[in-house]
Amino acid sequence: MTGCVDIDRTPLLGGRVTLFQPQKGYRAAIDPVLLAASVPAVAGDAVLELGCGTGAALLCLAARVPGLAVTGLEIQPLAADLARRGAVESGLVDRVAVLEGDVAAPPADLRLNGFDHVLSNPPFWPAGRHTPSPSGHKAGSHGEGAGDLEGFVRASLRLLKSRGRLTLIYPAERLDHLLSLLTGRFGDIRVLPLWPRAGVPAKRVIVTARRDAKGPLVLLPGLVLHGDGQGYTPPVEAILRDGAALEL
Repeated sequence: MTGCVDIDRTPLLGGRVTLFQPQKGYRAAIDPVLLAASVPAVAGDAVLELGCGTGAALLCLAARVPGLAVTGLEIQPLAADLARRGAVESGLVDRVAVLEGDVAAPPADLRLNGFDHVLSNPPFWPAGRHTPSPSGHKAGSHGEGAGDLEGFVRASLRLLKSRGRLTLIYPAERLDHLLSLLTGRFGDIRVLPLWPRAGVPAKRVIVTARRDAKGPLVLLPGLVLHGDGQGYTPPVEAILRDGAALEL
């Protein structure tokens, strides 16, 4: 499947996870690791990642929480193949399955109302808002096309159990768009700002919400990513290196 594409091995969670990803194009940074840390799944839960890419988030989540059944859905064959390869290399193949398919028309293998948790790092920018990357993999990862954010929310509604939880990471400047899609469909919405440094506006937010739930929106204190210099703050280091959870 990888053909002539050059592939890197990237260790995550202090080496507990091996991620395979193309040397060129979109490459996972800390976003999927923080996303995985924020999913409050427990052993026995069924978890689905919509648009799993090469598998960074679903592999980190499966490694952090033993006993999960984790499924990834990915439209790009190369990325799906690399996610499966990462599951094998990370010793998670018995608990991780990766399906190829479109979020807008999920494959029949995904049971309706069958998941306790859905997570996603969905495409960020609407068509025409961003300059597409020359790499098809990166362009598909960052730009909204047929699988736009509303499509991700609709798919989550169909696939989550009642009271199941959706967790997303998204640009802070588009938070209003995300909340407009969740309101009336999800409740118990919690928003965690991710600040690059103390005193700097957030560039990303993690948002979690429950299907068929009620309750006010809660804006959480937030997480500062970097301290002095280029290093991560201790709480972020614990997530990235030790697999600590991020409670929302």
